[in-house]
Amino acid sequence: MKPSHHIARKRFGQHFLTDQGIIDTIVHEIAPKPEQIMVEIGPGLAALTQPLVERLGRLAVIELDRDLAARLRLHAQLDVTESDVLKVDFAQLARSLAAARAQAAGDDSVLKLRVVGNLPYNISTPILFHLLDYVSVIEDQHFMLQKEVVERMVARPATSDYSRLSVMLQWRYAMENILMVPPQSFQPPPRVDSAVVRMRPLAQPPSVDVRRLSEIVQVAFSQRRKLLRHTLGKWLELHPCSGNFDLQRRAEEVPVQEYVELAQRSSA
Repeated sequence: MKPSHHIARKRFGQHFLTDQGIIDTIVHEIAPKPEQIMVEIGPGLAALTQPLVERLGRLAVIELDRDLAARLRLHAQLDVTESDVLKVDFAQLARSLAAARAQAAGDDSVLKLRVVGNLPYNISTPILFHLLDYVSVIEDQHFMLQKEVVERMVARPATSDYSRLSVMLQWRYAMENILMVPPQSFQPPPRVDSAVVRMRPLAQPPSVDVRRLSEIVQVAFSQRRKLLRHTLGKWLELHPCSGNFDLQRRAEEVPVQEYVELAQRSSA
């Protein structure tokens, strides 16, 4: 598939991957297999799309740009959803793709989605949180993101990169930074370095009220330079919890598991 010339649109955060060596490495890391159901977010000029569909036989893509979506529809092996990814119901998408696959293969087994994509830097974090709502229908995720975002995603406690994003993703995923990608691998080149992250949902994640956990973590990191007694301490006065929690620490010093346990123990 060789689309004609397309000018990158700033409002969509478009930077098209052109480095064939990087493309080959990403596809190798994803390791797509024919029986799997895969969804690519923001296929753009199909740099990843083509090698993926060659290995899968069929690929679902989500593209916001109307012109690019029209070109992608010309490819017989693509199922194209023209939409803002933040409006896509991935549970419904999984059901419809699995149903179509079952009908074609005479197999009614439930298959989970593998999700991949070069995410627009301007909305990458909202996309990650959106997909968190559908993690039960996802097998794994491979995303190209701004390098500093990936570093925050995989950061360990007591480091400068450890943040709200670290906690809210690590309670549910095992993640690793698998590849660094320089600006010159794109056209037009972004002003930042990129990286590829692998995200695998934990098989047995702790049971927790996600909204409560999110609220606790947001309050804790709202003033990350201050001790938690100045931020989370005030929140706990309104939402008492059983057990002890050391407030003489900064937000970045608290492991993910302790935030989860605090959410489990705190009252509404």
